[in-house]
Amino acid sequence: MIPIKQRLVLVAFILSMFSQTFAQEETLLPKGLTETEKSIVSNYQFKSALVTQAPTGSVRTAAEWEEVEYLVIRWTSNYQNILRQIVEVGVSECKVIIATQNQASVSSYLSSNGVDLTNVSFLNVQSNTIWMRDYAGNTIYSNDVGERALVDWIYNRPRPYDDAMPVSHASMLSIPIYETISGTNDLVNTGGNFMSDGLGNAFASELILEENEPGNPYGVTAKSETEIDNIMQNYMGINNYIKMPILPYDGIHHIDMHMKLLDEETLLVSKYPDGVADGPQIEANIQYVLNNFQSPFGTPYKVEWVDAPPSTSGLYPDSGGYYRTYSNSLILNKSIIVPVYRPEVDGPALAKYQELMPGYNVVGIDVDNSGENLISLSGAIHCITHTIGVADPLWIVHQPVDNVSMGSTVTIDAMIKHVSGISTAKVFWREEGTTTFNEATMSHVSGDDWTVNLPPAASVTDIDYYIEAEAVSGKQLTRPLVAPAGYWTTKVNTLSVDELALNSISSPYPNPTLNEVSFNLKNIEEPFSVTIYNDLGQRLFSKDINSGQRVLNFTLNSEWYGVLHFVFESNSGSVSRKVVKL
Repeated sequence: MIPIKQRLVLVAFILSMFSQTFAQEETLLPKGLTETEKSIVSNYQFKSALVTQAPTGSVRTAAEWEEVEYLVIRWTSNYQNILRQIVEVGVSECKVIIATQNQASVSSYLSSNGVDLTNVSFLNVQSNTIWMRDYAGNTIYSNDVGERALVDWIYNRPRPYDDAMPVSHASMLSIPIYETISGTNDLVNTGGNFMSDGLGNAFASELILEENEPGNPYGVTAKSETEIDNIMQNYMGINNYIKMPILPYDGIHHIDMHMKLLDEETLLVSKYPDGVADGPQIEANIQYVLNNFQSPFGTPYKVEWVDAPPSTSGLYPDSGGYYRTYSNSLILNKSIIVPVYRPEVDGPALAKYQELMPGYNVVGIDVDNSGENLISLSGAIHCITHTIGVADPLWIVHQPVDNVSMGSTVTIDAMIKHVSGISTAKVFWREEGTTTFNEATMSHVSGDDWTVNLPPAASVTDIDYYIEAEAVSGKQLTRPLVAPAGYWTTKVNTLSVDELALNSISSPYPNPTLNEVSFNLKNIEEPFSVTIYNDLGQRLFSKDINSGQRVLNFTLNSEWYGVLHFVFESNSGSVSRKVVKL
């Protein structure tokens, strides 16, 4: 890491060299390269001569649904109505930093339109474009919940003022910044092509490979996929970097134009009519994810589809229509800002968000009108915003309990962490249809794990619940963040024995595997056995398991190969899981 003052001196020098070449403030540059930029990109100096170091120790990249302290945007008068609406939501949720050299006029405009400026700060720096998502820094924490810092990649555009923005943010807030700008760590990347779940998993298109391959136009060191993965692991704690083929009709190849992580296991994905535009490739990409990766809970990802709208004349990107998307949204603490296009197509998308994120303030902002047609420049709400996480995160991770059998105990597990430690954790629950939540104190299991058993479900009435934790420092937080206005609902039903077993034992992970495999267990309250068979039906291993275990880990014999069948049996029934041993 370079000291911020030293880095600012270098930035100021570089920017002075381009002051006559690049217009600022009111320039309407698209997310993609202009023809002029294409002509100069190969001669532009993207790397830095100063050597920067990766963070020391373990780090974690925050997920977009975690608590944030700052919303950061760049003001552009051409889109002031869109930006005003974003700021109006932002000031009710967090602090807002506006990059502009016209503070007086921006302040006057916001105030005259009823926006409270109490939570607004202005950053007087030059900038090239509105596309803050692509060039602003990403929030990381040391040791999961420790010191906050920013990570800045090399911006994949010859726009020096934009590329300097993360350093300006870090200087303004006096927080560390780490940059992948030198040596063999000279990584080109862009924020619109990055999405993290906060648990070391991240998604991107294969644009990240192309931008850093041999012969790349940025003059950065050629890198293999493994070398790219190592940089992301060292700087951002990304251990599993999932990359999907680029889409033929998405000219910028950023995943935020067609996919969004809503939580650790839910993907919201744009859907086109059969065979239209990028529909086939998107579906193939999602199937690739489902076939090869699992959520951090060891279960398949949940995929929720939302229809991508055409133009008013029915045009999609393969027939000249803009790349309209509802996934290009911003989760801002307790609000979700969604790009919208026209009332006759927006309703189902907004309803989908409300269904999947109950209790959140879902706000639609028009990006497709004749006065401010932002979508025509290949971007929407997520593209022009970024966030900086809170300095004092209280981190709660929980896989919602989707189903439980009537008469069974509902076990709620969570990982809860704060730099000061956790003093108490509780689950608030009620039968659906009632108004008062009951309180159940969670027990500390070990490390950062907490658990509680709710009373057995006495009827088929569903159960609403949320988690609340308090740190030793006194900080309190709920998950979902909007609780009690929003909560999870567990469906209580009369599953058959086999169906209950199927819902109690997760899919194996990782799968395929070289030597180890694990299973997550839920609501298994009796002893059972595990037997492993090969594809010929030969028994390879058998073991009795006591009840109460949450996770089963197996180290596989080095001589076992191919498809292995894990059979779980108890007095209530049996269920089988397939594992591919490489």
